[in-house]
Amino acid sequence: MITIAVDCMGGDHGPSVTLPACRKFLDARPQAALVLVGLPEALRGFAHPRVTLIEASEVVTMDDPLEVALRKKKDSSMRVAVQQVKDGSAQAAVSAGNTGALMAISRYLLKTLDGIERPALSGQIPNALGGATTVLDLGANVDCTAPQLLQFAVMGSALVSVMQNKPDPSVGLLNIGSEIIKGNETIREAGDLMRAAALAGDLNFFGNVEGNDIFKGTVDLVVCDGFVGNVALKTGEGLASMIGGFLKAEFSKNIFTKFAAVVAYSVLSALKSRIDPGRHNGAALLGLRGVVFKSHGSADSLAFANALLRAYDAVDHKLLERVQTRLAHAAPLLAGLHTDTENAVPSLP
Repeated sequence: MITIAVDCMGGDHGPSVTLPACRKFLDARPQAALVLVGLPEALRGFAHPRVTLIEASEVVTMDDPLEVALRKKKDSSMRVAVQQVKDGSAQAAVSAGNTGALMAISRYLLKTLDGIERPALSGQIPNALGGATTVLDLGANVDCTAPQLLQFAVMGSALVSVMQNKPDPSVGLLNIGSEIIKGNETIREAGDLMRAAALAGDLNFFGNVEGNDIFKGTVDLVVCDGFVGNVALKTGEGLASMIGGFLKAEFSKNIFTKFAAVVAYSVLSALKSRIDPGRHNGAALLGLRGVVFKSHGSADSLAFANALLRAYDAVDHKLLERVQTRLAHAAPLLAGLHTDTENAVPSLP
């Protein structure tokens, strides 16, 4: 029995989405149990033989500063959910809440794995091959050093090997060109480190890739800083929204555009479905001593259920153990590369 703790209050919609999603998930995974955390009035009336309810008195909002989420709201549904993982009551936690707060709380409670300076947010972006390209970081770390990008590559390789059953996934470093000399100093240094990792057998490094390679599916994993990764993610989400808006607009015009829309409808609808971000919802916070997944804040019940499924599969396929194994293998290369002294997790009074 795999148990997942759920922050039922997080996200744009809170319990109106998370609770129906939990029922969908329980129906799909009869060997799973859930620990639902939320305000008493939100959880009242929810009953299921494989569900435990835990009340929290506070909620981390999408606008809360990290200081408030980490230091002042110590009984928030988000923090209590992650605490279940620390205590061993759950094997994973899932939240659609404030990304920065989830990162800070998870890092404070669970700590990072040996050899990792900062956790990274890793998710999937649909590609032209009919699958999805795994990308990290997706927004947890706006500025990254070259050693941190190497750490992301090692952790991301473990994630892809587990979730997509690819023992030796290909890794690309996002750049403005494929040539080694391209990019700023940090990217060039990261490329050197990844090539060294490839020679040591720690990484299947493809080389530099460009933004279009994410959507082409050139490699299994693309590594970048959180600023660039988040822009790429939102671009993909915007494309799905644009197609939906196009179909709606064309059906409202004259008879000729309506006819064209009818002809193109099935093709465009299939494309929209393939690139729908909800299908791939659920980003892993890699580098922690526990499994935590972040759902998109605007996820509907189907998308949030998909995030729960991804968290379940990560535990079922022993993601944490696989990440630790890869990090241990790469330890000689990672040793001495730590550079992050400004972003240590603040200690609580």
